[in-house]
Amino acid sequence: MHFVEFIGRVFLSSLFLVEGIKKLFFFQEETQIYMEEYGLPEFLFFPSTFLEIIFPILIIIGFKTRFCASVMAIFTITVSLIFHIDFNNQMQLVAFLKNISIAGGFLIVVANDNRYFSIDNLLKSKKK
Repeated sequence: MHFVEFIGRVFLSSLFLVEGIKKLFFFQEETQIYMEEYGLPEFLFFPSTFLEIIFPILIIIGFKTRFCASVMAIFTITVSLIFHIDFNNQMQLVAFLKNISIAGGFLIVVANDNRYFSIDNLLKSKKK
């Protein structure tokens, strides 16, 4: 069952990893314009994209997993509250609920120790 935990971390992180890479290499200008339409300054593009790429990788490999999952939960909720609050638009409501569900998944990762298939567990076992 511990392999299932690893697969869960992969599934949970894959959306952000793929989208972050796409934004960085293929949709940088479009993403910056979209962010500016919601009142976010252009300079936030690189830190947010960095977060979308690096933190999911760390969650997948299980390094500082609780911290990274906490950051990703906060990031996901923040993005939802900025970009998906037009609940009269059915797609925005679905996107908001999807993101809140993903944030919930990150919080479950925060609440549980990694067992196997993680650097955190490897480091913990070496301390003993």
